[in-house]
Amino acid sequence: MWNSERSHSNGGGGGGSSGNNTKTLGMTSAISTAEPKPEDIQKTLELGKSLEPYNVFESESELNHRMEILAKLNTLVKQWVRDVSIARHMPEATAEKLGGKIYTFGSYRLGVHHKGADIDALCVAPRNIDRSDYFGSFFELLKQQPEVTECRAVEEAFVPVIKMNFDGIEIDLLFARLALKEIPDNFDLRDDMLLKNLDQKSVRSLNGCRVTDEILRLVPNIDNFRLALRTIKLWAKRHGIYSNSLGYFGGVSWAMLVARTCQLYPNAVAATLVHKFFLVFSRWKWPQPVLLKQPDNVNLGFQVWDPRVNVQDRFHLMPIITPAYPQQNSTFNVSSSTRKVMLMEFNRGMQITDDIMMGKQMWDKLFEAPSFFYRYRHFIVLLVTSSNADDHLEWCGLVESKIRYLIQNLERNQHINLAHVNPKCYEQHEQNPAATLNAGGGADANQTPAAFCSLWFIGLEFERTENLNVDLTESIQSFTDSVHKHAVHIKLLKDGMKIEARHVRRKQLTSYLDANLLKRERKISDSYPTTPNSSSGGGSGNNGSAPPSPGHGTGGGGGTVGGHTARKRKSSENLSNANTSGCSSPATTAANGSATKKRRNDSFDGASNTSFDRLPNEQSPPASQTPPEDEIGSEAAVSSGQENAPEAEAQTLSSSPSEQHRNGTEAESASPPSSDAAATVVIDDDGSCPATKATGVESRNSSSSSSSSSSNNNNSSSSKSNGSNSGSNGANSTPAAPATTEVVCS
Repeated sequence: MWNSERSHSNGGGGGGSSGNNTKTLGMTSAISTAEPKPEDIQKTLELGKSLEPYNVFESESELNHRMEILAKLNTLVKQWVRDVSIARHMPEATAEKLGGKIYTFGSYRLGVHHKGADIDALCVAPRNIDRSDYFGSFFELLKQQPEVTECRAVEEAFVPVIKMNFDGIEIDLLFARLALKEIPDNFDLRDDMLLKNLDQKSVRSLNGCRVTDEILRLVPNIDNFRLALRTIKLWAKRHGIYSNSLGYFGGVSWAMLVARTCQLYPNAVAATLVHKFFLVFSRWKWPQPVLLKQPDNVNLGFQVWDPRVNVQDRFHLMPIITPAYPQQNSTFNVSSSTRKVMLMEFNRGMQITDDIMMGKQMWDKLFEAPSFFYRYRHFIVLLVTSSNADDHLEWCGLVESKIRYLIQNLERNQHINLAHVNPKCYEQHEQNPAATLNAGGGADANQTPAAFCSLWFIGLEFERTENLNVDLTESIQSFTDSVHKHAVHIKLLKDGMKIEARHVRRKQLTSYLDANLLKRERKISDSYPTTPNSSSGGGSGNNGSAPPSPGHGTGGGGGTVGGHTARKRKSSENLSNANTSGCSSPATTAANGSATKKRRNDSFDGASNTSFDRLPNEQSPPASQTPPEDEIGSEAAVSSGQENAPEAEAQTLSSSPSEQHRNGTEAESASPPSSDAAATVVIDDDGSCPATKATGVESRNSSSSSSSSSSNNNNSSSSKSNGSNSGSNGANSTPAAPATTEVVCS
C-alpha cells in the first residue's frame, strides 16, 4: 500500500519537462528553459556525494521499517473505528466497511526526510467518530501498544496532535473527521468540497496533506526538486534559520521556495537549482508574496490570505502562500530580526554558490555553520528548568513557542538593531552551576542543580551612539509573566517548572556552554572573512555586537578593518538578571531595520478594487515573455489564504512599550523593579570585562538618573547617522567623548 502511494507521487506533476507542462506551472513563465550542461550534471553528482556525511539519506531497510510502522498504524485506526462503531450499536457488517486511513505529509511525504527524522501523519475518520473519541479511546489504545512509548496528547494546540514514539520512530499524528459515511483505502483528499461543513481544526489538520500533494503536483521534475530541497534544508539547519515557531522558515516554507525555483528553471538539475535558489530569493522584493499557482476560487467560508481584505495580512514581512485552499501564509511568525538574519544568509549563500559553480569552492563550504557566539558581545539567556523528563519536554515546548514574542518585545526598543535568536536548544553546562536557577535569580555554587535545564541564546546588537541607556526590564518581565500565565491557563505549570532570562556578556558564556564548543566557534569566527551587508542600514554600526561575520557588515557605522573594529571604545553597562512578558501582535514591527507600517500598507494601496492578477503598479508581461532575473519578486499578489494564527493570549498584551519608544520616551528606565541587585560593568570592544562592581540598590536608584541622561541625549538617533560618517574614516576617526551603553535588566 505504501509503495504504491509513493510511486504515484513520483509520477504526478511531471517526471518530464515538456513545453506543455512547463507553461502551466507557477504564476509566471519560466526565467530559463535551458537544458543542463555536462558541468551542471557533474556538479549535481558532487552535490549528492557531499550530502552523504550529513545523514540526509536513509537506507532501504530504514525506509521499509517506516512503511511497516505506518501499515501497523493504519490497521490500528481501522480497528479502532470498527470497535467504536460497534460499541454504539452499529451492525458489525456495517462497521467493517467504515474504514479510516493514515495519510502522511511533510518531509516524509515529499521524500526528503533525513535519517532518524519524525513522520507527520494524519488520521482520517468517518462522520460517526468524534474528536473526543480520538483523544479518548484511541489515545488509550495507542498507549497499550508495546511499540509505543512517550505517548502524549496536545489537545489544546492550534492544530491538535498526538505525539509518540512508535517502534523507534517519532510520529506526530493529527486528526480530521470528514462528513462522509465511509473512508475507502483509495480516497483522495485533494477535492476542495471535502472541506464543506468541517470544523476549523479538521481543516487545519487536512491542510498539511493537501499542501504537500499540491507541491508535488506543481514541480516539473520531482527528483531534481528533492535533491535541491535536501540541500537547502541542510543548509538552513546548519545556518540556524530553520524553525517556524521561532520566526524563521519551517519545512513547508523551504519546500515552497525550492518548488518556485523549480518552476522558474524547469529543466535545471539540482546543482543549478540550488544556485538559482539563492539568486532568486536574495533579490526577491519582499514583502511580495511567493505563490506556486493562481489560487482556486472556492467560497466555503474559510478565511484566506488576502491583504486587501485582512488588515493583519498587510504586516507579514515575508509571505509564502500555501497552494491548497484555504490558502495560508506559512511564515506569519517572521519578525524584523529573523528577516534580517535570513536575508543575510541568502546573500552569503549566493556568494558561496557562485564560487562553487565556478570551481573555486566545494559544496562542503555551503554547509559550514557560521559562528553565533562570537558574532555578538551581548546575549540574553533563557534558562528553562523542570524536575523530571516528562515535565521538561512539555515546559520547553511551551517556552519555545513563545520566544518569538520576546524577540518582538526587544525589537520595539528603539536602541536595539537586531535580536538574533539561536534556534538550537542547549543543555546546562554540567561543570558550572552558574546556569542553575534559584530563588534569587543568581548563581549559587552550593545549590543543587535542577534535574533538567535547557537554554536558548539571543544575540543583541545595539545601535551605535554615545551615552546610550537601554532598559530591558519591562520587555523581559512581560515575557516571563505571559509564559507563566499561559501555562496556568492550560494547566501545564507544575512544581519545579521555572523560566529565567539573564543578560550576559560574551566572556560569561563559559558559565553556560562547554568550553570546547566556544573554542570551535572562535576558530570559525576567525576563519570567516568580513563582507558588507546592505540590509544593516547606514548607521547601525555594530555597537553591542561582535566583529561581523560574512554578510553581517556594519553598514558604514562600524569602521571595520579585517573583520575587527578599527578603534577601541569602552561602554559602561548597568546589568542584572531579568524576566519578561509582553507578546505583541504580528502587526507590530521593530522601530529599527524593518519596513515601516506605512511602506507595507502602500504596497497594497488601491488593491481593493483591482483584480487579483497583479499587485498595483505592476505590468503583466505577455504569457510568452520570460521575466528577466533582475526583476525577480514581481509576481502576482493573489488572495491565498491563511488566517493569521497567533494564540489568543498574544492579542491581549499591552503595546505600551512600543508606543513609548515611538514617542521617544524612556519611561521604562525610570523605575526598574528593586528585587535584584545590578552590576556596573566596563566592557572593551573585544568583549573583555576588566572591572565588575556589584552596586545593589544604589545602582538601581542611579538608573533613574540614567533615564534623564538618556533624555538629555535624545539625539541618539542623530548620533546613529553620525556614526556612519565616523565609520567611513576608519581608524583615523576619534570621538570627542567615549561612547557608553547602559543596559538595565533588573
